[in-house]
Amino acid sequence: MTTLQTKLAEARAADRAALIGYLPAGFPDVESSIKVIGAMVEGGCDVIEVGLPYSDPMMDGPTIQKAADRALAAGTTPRDVIEVVAATARTGAAALVMSYWNPIDRYGADAFAADLAAAGGSGVITPDLLPEEAGPWIAATDAAGLDRVFLVAPSSTDERLRLTTGACRGFVYAASLMGVTGTRTQVADTAEKLVTRTRAAAGAADLPICVGLGISTGAQAAEVAGYADGVIVGAGFCQRVLDAPDLETGLTAVRSFAQELAEGVRSRA
Repeated sequence: MTTLQTKLAEARAADRAALIGYLPAGFPDVESSIKVIGAMVEGGCDVIEVGLPYSDPMMDGPTIQKAADRALAAGTTPRDVIEVVAATARTGAAALVMSYWNPIDRYGADAFAADLAAAGGSGVITPDLLPEEAGPWIAATDAAGLDRVFLVAPSSTDERLRLTTGACRGFVYAASLMGVTGTRTQVADTAEKLVTRTRAAAGAADLPICVGLGISTGAQAAEVAGYADGVIVGAGFCQRVLDAPDLETGLTAVRSFAQELAEGVRSRA
C-alpha cells in the first residue's frame, strides 16, 4: 500500500474523512512552501497535494492562480516540486503532486514517476488528463508503484464514471461543481449526488472518493465528510498565506485553519 492508501484506510477505520490540503510548491518560495506544508500537517492534514505551478491553469480560480504565479516568479521548477514532495513525505503525511499533464509530458512520464516515487511521493492528480488518453501515464505509474487520480464532475455520464473509477488508484477526485477552484459560501448541492453516483460506478472496487472545489470552513468540511472519504481544501490555505503580512503570521493562520478543518472532518455532519 502507498502512504496515501494507508492514510485513507486509517481515516476510514476511525470513522472519519481524511483531510487533504493543497499548496503550490514554491509559494511563496521553495523553503517557505515547505514550512507552510509543515503547518498544514501540524494542524491536522492527512494528505498534502503539492501543486506543480503552471502558466495555463484552466481549472484554477484567482486565488490559486495568484499563488502559482508567485511560485513561478520565484523560479520554481519541476525539480523543486520533487524536493517539496520529499520534504512533505518526511512529515509523515501522504504526499501527492497535483499537475496538469503538459509539464509531466515535457519532463517525461517515466522519469517523473520514477523521481516522484524515489522522493517518497504516493501519486499524482492529473485534472486535465482523460483515462482513455493516459496509456503512457498508466504504464509509468504502474512501473513506479504510484497512485493515479483522475477527476469526475457533475456532468460526467455513468459511462464516464465507470471508465474513470476503473483507471484510478488511491482515490477518485470528485469536483463538486462545474467551475474553477475557490472558496464559496456553501458546498454545491451537486457534490453528494456525484459521490453517490461515483460509488455506484466503482462497484466492488470500493475506491475512496474525495471531494474538492469550494470548501472553506470547518462546517463545510463536516458537511462533506458526512458522505465523502476525503475533504480537499486548497484556496483557503493559499489565501491565508497571501493575506499574511509575513511568513510567521501566515504559518499561524494556516495551522489554525487546518485545525478548524480537522475538527470538521472528525465531527462529520
